[in-house]
Amino acid sequence: MLRLSKLTDYAVVVLVRLSSMDGVQTSPGIAAATGIPEPTVAKVLKILAGSDLVSSQRGARGGYRLNRVLADIPVADVITAIDGPIALTACVDGSASECESLCMCPMRGRWDPVNAAIQSALTSISLADMQPSTIPLAFRMPAEAPHVPVQSPLRAAE
Repeated sequence: MLRLSKLTDYAVVVLVRLSSMDGVQTSPGIAAATGIPEPTVAKVLKILAGSDLVSSQRGARGGYRLNRVLADIPVADVITAIDGPIALTACVDGSASECESLCMCPMRGRWDPVNAAIQSALTSISLADMQPSTIPLAFRMPAEAPHVPVQSPLRAAE
């Protein structure tokens, strides 16, 4: 199963939160607004700053701000910033690790097109596409219906 790390998931939440407010936001403020523990938010912001997705401002009025609008940040950039290059297996181009059986493997190079397709898909989806207001209606959770007490048929006969 392919699964993103929790830090990558948190990074998307933090970046979307940064886009919702003008100016700089502090790590404790983002943590309070998102429910993500402050040390985790600080760690994510430090990594994102190192990848030039956000910039930090020091001082009494310091904090973090986005370097680009959400529409210009592909999901692939966030994944790469937090988890490193997108690589399904150790034998695909750009993998951080190397397979011990690479020279003898009959699948050598066969995963590259699959990896490229996933990379392409993740590059085509921006963080703006991930904002709650842009999620297609078919994928949204239905609003909870108001609770209407139902009269018991036994009570209706009384």
